[in-house]
Amino acid sequence: MAPQAFVNGRLLPADQAVVSVFDHGLVVGDGVFETVLVREGRAILLERHLARLASSARGLGLQAPDPDEVRTAARQVLASEELALGRLRITYTAGPGPLGSGRRAGQRSLIVLAESADPPAPSTRVAVVPWPRNERGALAGLKTTSYAENARALAWAVEQGADEAIFANTAGNLCEGTGSNVFVVLGEDGGEDGGEDGGAGAEGQVITPPLSSGCLAGVTRAIAVQCGALERDLAVDDFKAEHLVEAFLTSTARGVQPIATIDGAELRECPGPATRRIAEQLEKLRAEE
Repeated sequence: MAPQAFVNGRLLPADQAVVSVFDHGLVVGDGVFETVLVREGRAILLERHLARLASSARGLGLQAPDPDEVRTAARQVLASEELALGRLRITYTAGPGPLGSGRRAGQRSLIVLAESADPPAPSTRVAVVPWPRNERGALAGLKTTSYAENARALAWAVEQGADEAIFANTAGNLCEGTGSNVFVVLGEDGGEDGGEDGGAGAEGQVITPPLSSGCLAGVTRAIAVQCGALERDLAVDDFKAEHLVEAFLTSTARGVQPIATIDGAELRECPGPATRRIAEQLEKLRAEE
């Protein structure tokens, strides 16, 4: 069967699925989205993604989409093609509107489609970009379709020989990647919390920026925090290979992906024990849910 896409209540061949050229998601990026991992035709951790989709919509001032409609759309789209490994994209926008920032009352747009995906690379290279995230902005922490800033930052990072761009925030603290959350592992003497908890000990402390940094409340990030990572501000000037034991990124597509280099400098361990431990726990939870 040819791939299908769900658009505003209709399941259509993907090459015939369209929205209005006046859709506010296209005109001004007025929408939210989720990307869900697909394995053997199943959407992994879908309920967690639906909860964040609703939260992002409300944060943008939109009524959250009907979760039952999204679940039905996801089932229909995934049933239309056999995906051993892929991703399901759920997009929800303010719907047709004027050629400006003002919204129009009426139907919102719901688009669900899927595609195959390659396995993530075993490691990644990152570069810190010169533009900060605004942790106090209206879109801070929301997964919106306004991704031009990310596209620009990622293109810059690729020019530097990296695979992912890392943002600081306006306070000068570590924030996030363009499509990932970032974690660092400090040595046993790193930080003032000592070596008793939060993934500390022989493998060191696992630290990730708090949500107040402006980073996205990543689904995989939340699982890593469940596994013992501490949420704590870290100056971006300390996000350097010589200051860290190991570091990794998390996202739906990447899972837990070790960082090999920061701004061209190699980390001591890639992957290190903390990265391996959290990766194993993520896979266990994905299988359970």
